[in-house]
Amino acid sequence: MKRPLLTALFAALLPLGAIAESEHEIHTVTVTEWKAVFGKIETRDMVPARSRLGGTLVSVDVAEGDRIEQGQQIGSVTDQKLTLQLNAMDAQLAGLAAQLENAQTELKRGEDLVQRGVTTVQRLDGLRTQVDVLTNQIEATRAQRSVIVQQAAEGAVLAPLTGVVLDVPVTAGAVVMPGEAIAVIGGGGFFLRLAVPERHAGFLKEGAEILIGGADGDTPEIGTLAKIYPSIENGRVIADVEVPDLSMEFVNARVLVRLPVGETTAIMVHDVAVNTRMGLDFVAIKRADGTVSERAVVLGQTHQIDGDTLVEIVSGLNAGDVIVQDYTAPAHAGGTDQGEGH
Repeated sequence: MKRPLLTALFAALLPLGAIAESEHEIHTVTVTEWKAVFGKIETRDMVPARSRLGGTLVSVDVAEGDRIEQGQQIGSVTDQKLTLQLNAMDAQLAGLAAQLENAQTELKRGEDLVQRGVTTVQRLDGLRTQVDVLTNQIEATRAQRSVIVQQAAEGAVLAPLTGVVLDVPVTAGAVVMPGEAIAVIGGGGFFLRLAVPERHAGFLKEGAEILIGGADGDTPEIGTLAKIYPSIENGRVIADVEVPDLSMEFVNARVLVRLPVGETTAIMVHDVAVNTRMGLDFVAIKRADGTVSERAVVLGQTHQIDGDTLVEIVSGLNAGDVIVQDYTAPAHAGGTDQGEGH
């Protein structure tokens, strides 16, 4: 008969042994549901630097990973036929210049003869026409030569934008065609590109905060959902995320991203209100009669809300229960409430 008496005495003294510095009534909290996906680091613009001239690639001045500026020469293409055409144009210009000089001499002689009445004006007009024709032929040949010179100058392959070299698919000595890519340049800034299952498309909102990383317990970075593309590809929605100070060391690197895909209600308590003993989790509850007892709970995920660390209670508590934080349980196992909870 002594054990029931001692148990009743201990239960009566339990409120005196509890230390309750703060009490909080439990309310349901709206919690954001997160979807973990992988994003790829990509450049905003990806433009190939193309050859404007067909011929032999005599030099490639960049390699993968090099930083370049817009307009910088990154390679050179040469077409030997253009050199031969320039030589032919130079010879043709020399011949026309000699003919023009002779025609001008004949014109001057004809003008002298007309003044002395030896030749006719019609003959003089023919000489003038011949000089004009040769002059125009020289101008036309010089224009054709300028076109060839410009074509030869287009053998210089220039960077279309400022950025980083992502790929160089050709090597020096290769024969290239007009428009063939010599290098692929990425620029315009870096961002994360996501491919999200289309069932979550309705929950994605531009401007929403995105959690970057944090898989190993580290504090995740905060990104912004900058753009959602309207076209669905292979059952996935494509979206871009802007992240400040995003690492640009590797393009197409995969990064863990968590997206807000919905909201739910849950019972949350501060992590300091949870006591763990012998593999079980307990929360101190204030009863209607003012006494305090511990109730076994099942914990869910941990959330950061307004700077506080809150733990989701899967079962064991109900909305309206009053929890007691900073509660010191007595050494005896009694006083644990096994009542039904959430």
